[in-house]
Amino acid sequence: MTKAELEKKRDLARTLYLSGKEQTEIAEMVGVSRVTISKWCAADGWKETRAAKTITRPELIKKLLLATNTLLDKVNESGDLALIDSLGDKLSKLTAAIDKLDKSQANVVAAIEVFTAFSKYLEFRSRTDPEVTLEFIKKVNKLQDGFLIESFNKGALVEYGD
Repeated sequence: MTKAELEKKRDLARTLYLSGKEQTEIAEMVGVSRVTISKWCAADGWKETRAAKTITRPELIKKLLLATNTLLDKVNESGDLALIDSLGDKLSKLTAAIDKLDKSQANVVAAIEVFTAFSKYLEFRSRTDPEVTLEFIKKVNKLQDGFLIESFNKGALVEYGD
């Protein structure tokens, strides 16, 4: 197998992985071993990328609220005055995180949700539309990833215009 062929298989595997397919299934579809898929996944950070694209705003807020609840329970059970004194600061930080997520970051998370749905749409369309090629899907995914990275770094959706 040539380097170019292997690279095409790797790109296809990444696209399939990011669309939610399991490693064993991808290995069969692409024609490489599951170990190879696992190595590619680890080396290129596919797991983290998929997690970032699939977690929803309500899930993140729920996790932060659960962390707040756990903190409150621990402080109440301990009766430790030092923990009680530090509780205000910790609750303030968690509240700020929830607030930030629910405002500026909400738009970034919403974009991720839309991009994920659009990627699934492209995968579906590729079955019947010859213009929706693997190369096209790769380019769209690359552009989406770049947009999200810039938006995460700025803390809100990047706006481009005149």
